[in-house]
Amino acid sequence: MPEISRFYGIIIRMYFVDHNPPHFHAEYGEYVAEYDIQTLKIIAGKLPSRANALVLEWASIHREELMINWEKAQTPERLDKIEPLN
Repeated sequence: MPEISRFYGIIIRMYFVDHNPPHFHAEYGEYVAEYDIQTLKIIAGKLPSRANALVLEWASIHREELMINWEKAQTPERLDKIEPLN
């Protein structure tokens, strides 16, 4: 599963040819969650509240890039790295 971004100990990944809805995976320590790209709601798993807030901030900035990567992942095609949260 390609890593597309990393910040504050959080790793953002996307699977190739994954199920709908369009989503990404966030990992923080032993925690894992899947986020719907369109709504930014957690569709599976859980992150601690601070890590969740950072993922939501990052994803709201990069939603368009996430959708482009989702489309590439369905082909599958090489995914682009996305700038981390600073």
